[in-house]
Amino acid sequence: MRILYPLMASALITIVPFLLTFEKGQDIVRGLFGYEYFAILLLIIFVKSKLRFALSVAWRKQFLCTICLALLFIALISIAWMDVQNLLAIKGWKTGWHGVLPFITCSLAIAMTWKTRPFSFNGICFVLFVALILHLASYNQYANQPLAQFPTIDYLDRIAPKSIQRKEISNEYRNKYVITDSVTITRDYIDTTRNNVIILIESWGAPLDIKRFKKQLKIFEGVHYIAGIHNRMYSRTRTAEREDLLDEIHSDSTKKKDSTFLPQFFSRRGFRTSFLVGNDSLKHLRNKYLSKMGFDNVLYLKGFSDADIASKIDSILADSTQKNFIAWTTSDTKFPLDAFSDMYHSKAADVDSVYTLLLNESLRQIARLAQKYPRTRFIIQGDHNPIISPIEFQEKFYRRWVPFAILN
Repeated sequence: MRILYPLMASALITIVPFLLTFEKGQDIVRGLFGYEYFAILLLIIFVKSKLRFALSVAWRKQFLCTICLALLFIALISIAWMDVQNLLAIKGWKTGWHGVLPFITCSLAIAMTWKTRPFSFNGICFVLFVALILHLASYNQYANQPLAQFPTIDYLDRIAPKSIQRKEISNEYRNKYVITDSVTITRDYIDTTRNNVIILIESWGAPLDIKRFKKQLKIFEGVHYIAGIHNRMYSRTRTAEREDLLDEIHSDSTKKKDSTFLPQFFSRRGFRTSFLVGNDSLKHLRNKYLSKMGFDNVLYLKGFSDADIASKIDSILADSTQKNFIAWTTSDTKFPLDAFSDMYHSKAADVDSVYTLLLNESLRQIARLAQKYPRTRFIIQGDHNPIISPIEFQEKFYRRWVPFAILN
């Protein structure tokens, strides 16, 4: 079985550094043989056979085969070097004497395979394809013990710039605020004995910097509030609107699922239900789903700023003879922001500055309403973190975590 020699040689290059750096209790998942070593050794055997044949023909072919063989030797040692560096990096060790391992193991591997009969080039491709398929099939069943190791991929992954961690909430947040992955914030905090205003703030994401979040909440000083952050499954405004206004999901007699929304729930209790947004009905296809939620009034106020709509809500709440359930999706902080013609290529600092001004002003409008109507419950949530914006700006926010605040 001539394939066993390059296979064992590639296993030698892979396993020896692992054993010589082994520590009791370490948890390093590692393949049994190096796939790249295996491929290079098969090619070395193939090119060596061509070189032997080329000795009796033109010098150009001899020279070309010699160059190819030298490059394969260099590639083999280089990959083995990267593999050793990967192991040492995991442990935080310096190279030291381990630097000689690639030269020793690669020399032994070449010696083991030097007299092996070559495969044809098509045969090499077939063997490598089968080896890869076997590795993937095995890895799918036994992820703790892969068949093959890919040092180059591991090395590139190790040296590549690491993106900012934006998924796990910091302990500082957890110690100070309510943290939940629930999508029932609205249902948990509605109050059927008084007016309710449900506000969805466009692109209000949970900032990585907790000090930034504290500054935002400081706007609500003078109003009793509960604050925290919760997880959104999707980064879509229309999904957030439906999540926040959902009452329950139930099945009818045919087991067909249906939904009941909070506007329907409050309408049955004598509340006037209204939805306001500063866009037309086609934005987010609201014309297709808002009509099914049971609102008495849906006001598409295209061109209205958040301050304009806050004034409109003020006039609705001023009628003390009627209980109201109001839902409002803000629009001033909707991306792409109107102040920028090319959002993705704008400076992150400029985008951040404009966004912060707009967001704080929207929060102030809400705070004024909450102060003016202390008997009205305000439930405020973000729809998603900023997304249609420069990457550097997006990385200032947790991914799919949004703030919420319950006023009064």
